[in-house]
Amino acid sequence: MEMPVLPASSPPDWERLLNTVSPSRLQCWTQCRLKFYFRYVAKIEKPPSPALHVGKVAHAVLQAWNWARWRGLATDKLEAVFLEQWDEHRETKIDWEGQEEQERASTWALLKTFFAQTSIQDRPEAVEVSVEAQLPGSIQLVGIIDLVRAGGRIVDFKTTSKTPSDTMSEHQHEIQLCCYALLYRDATGKKESGMELHYLVRLKTPKLALIGLPPMNERQEARLHRIIHSYREGLQQRDFVPSSGFGCAGCEYFAECRRWDGKESHG
Repeated sequence: MEMPVLPASSPPDWERLLNTVSPSRLQCWTQCRLKFYFRYVAKIEKPPSPALHVGKVAHAVLQAWNWARWRGLATDKLEAVFLEQWDEHRETKIDWEGQEEQERASTWALLKTFFAQTSIQDRPEAVEVSVEAQLPGSIQLVGIIDLVRAGGRIVDFKTTSKTPSDTMSEHQHEIQLCCYALLYRDATGKKESGMELHYLVRLKTPKLALIGLPPMNERQEARLHRIIHSYREGLQQRDFVPSSGFGCAGCEYFAECRRWDGKESHG
């Protein structure tokens, strides 16, 4: 069933897109430039999927947990936070296929597994911090870091339906983590001590997966700056072309992509 499309809210702000970059925009750009066009230029909004809803709720509960630990407060009210967030983030257009109650129960079971098994016990250095940095070429990098552990370890939380691979996870999330490293260094004047991906894995028996990574190295930083350069160059040329691959099957803009005639993205 084709999901309904919500109308674009406003025309594109080319100056903002060119001069302000974020990890999510860069990630989308490298995945598929036409997808970037549909999402950030044409601003075609799509109803969230069940998986996206689950991710948002889990992220909100983890944020509340981290805030409580940072403030030295009790963390025994998290189920109430979960139920509140589930209702608050629920979108009427989500196609649950009759599975909402099951999804809600499995998401809370996943979070309970995390709280029971996580290695994170130290008081955070920062929680859900919004950071920005000025890069060469008058480019502003902006982002929100989930958690900075004591000693400067940058943490990002993920929900997934399959056990992640260390090498593939590092490759897939390098742009995001390196953006966070640049932002952390600019904000603190210090180098991060390392980076961590904490996966909440949604299996029949929920589990956690922790992937620890070293600080960003010079090669990774050079790659990131080259990607940012490519991003700006492509935007200036209005170079929006599709990148066909296995990811297309789950893309929310598949129908728009199939109708694309190679012309409208140059408007």
